[in-house]
Amino acid sequence: MKITMLGTGNAMVTECYNTCFVISRGESNGERHFLVDGGGGNAIFRQLKSAGYDWMDMKEIFVTHKHIDHILGIIWLVRAVCQSMGQGNYEGEVNIYAHDEVIGLIKDLTDQLLWEKQTRFIGKRIHLITVHDKETREINGSKVTFFDIQSSKDKQFGFSMELSGKERLTCCGDEPYNECEKEYVQGSKWLLHEAFCLSSQADIFKPYEKHHSTVKDVCELAKGLGVQNLILYHTEDKNIQNRKEMYYEEGSRYFHGALYIPEDLESLPL
Repeated sequence: MKITMLGTGNAMVTECYNTCFVISRGESNGERHFLVDGGGGNAIFRQLKSAGYDWMDMKEIFVTHKHIDHILGIIWLVRAVCQSMGQGNYEGEVNIYAHDEVIGLIKDLTDQLLWEKQTRFIGKRIHLITVHDKETREINGSKVTFFDIQSSKDKQFGFSMELSGKERLTCCGDEPYNECEKEYVQGSKWLLHEAFCLSSQADIFKPYEKHHSTVKDVCELAKGLGVQNLILYHTEDKNIQNRKEMYYEEGSRYFHGALYIPEDLESLPL
């Protein structure tokens, strides 16, 4: 298995793409993919292509919440899939998982923005699947448990994916860890967590006003919860040229496991 970060930035970045990623399983000629979020626009196609993926192979998709930097790329993908199905060029079906509010919004947006000859495939070959807090489904051979992060802003879900044995990968969405997530985060082999900026630059970027974390915050959290590998994402982009080095320098003071600050299109073996 591997994870490929299609985007690593927050909502307003211009030097990288909004945070979204693909978890792939299997050999290169028979890989199955799990796409998490789609960023804020049709650049999702460019990111997938640049990472070596065919957008038609994104058949299992999870949308964490309704913010435009996460959901609009999914609307573009739905349009492309519908169009390709209408032309007889698409094989198979697509499953899109999300909580009820996001599923309702995807349905409303596609109804209003796409033609009926395209949306006729939604519900037939494109399945909008509502998932609930603590619900487990099997996706691409792995058990995936979705959970409500209990956001104080808009409703948002994270997920925990079984890797092998009792090992798991956990994604906390794009907000700071909440104690309700402890059963999923504690002891995770891999943790994906937002880190808006360096602690040393908190006075510049004001992460707490945006309900986000600093690198120091996340690294202290991961250490305390026994995480083995930590991936930081959903960052500012003003330090993009030196982000990896700067974030690693601060984070490694507080977290002594494997710390990753990936660039857009970077892949990591799981």
